[in-house]
Amino acid sequence: MAWDEWEQIKAASAERHSTPMRLNHLPGDFTGSPSKDGSGTLRHTNGPWGTAANTADDLKTSTESVKKGLRSSHTGVSTGAASLGALKTVLTSWEKRLEAVRDECTSLEPKMRAVARDMGETDVAVADKARAVHVAGGGNSR
Repeated sequence: MAWDEWEQIKAASAERHSTPMRLNHLPGDFTGSPSKDGSGTLRHTNGPWGTAANTADDLKTSTESVKKGLRSSHTGVSTGAASLGALKTVLTSWEKRLEAVRDECTSLEPKMRAVARDMGETDVAVADKARAVHVAGGGNSR
C-alpha cells in the first residue's frame, strides 16, 4: 500500500469518527477525581491489601493466644463426670474452630501481601507503558 493511500484511509476514518475516543472520561460535566490528591489520576495503593494482611496476621496470633488461654482455663476443673465430659466436648469444639480460623489466616496473609505487591508492580509497568505512548500534538501521555 502506498503512503498516499494510507493517508487517505486515515483521513476518511477521521471524518467518520469525528468524536475522538477518550479514556478515563464520562460524557457530560463529570470531572470526577478518583485520587485523593485531586489530580484526576487513577492510583493504586497497597493500603487495603496490606491492612487486610496485617489483620489476618494479628487474628492468627490472637486465635493461638485465645486457644492457649482456653486450654489453661480448663486445667484442673473438677466437676461431675457428666459435666466434665460436656466441658471437654466444648473445649475440643472451640479448639477446632480457633485452629480453622488460625489456618485460614495463615493461608490468606501471604496471598494478600502478594496481591498488594503484584498490583503495585502492575501499576508501575502500566504507567511506564502509558508514558511511552506519544499523543497527537507532541509530548507523551503525561
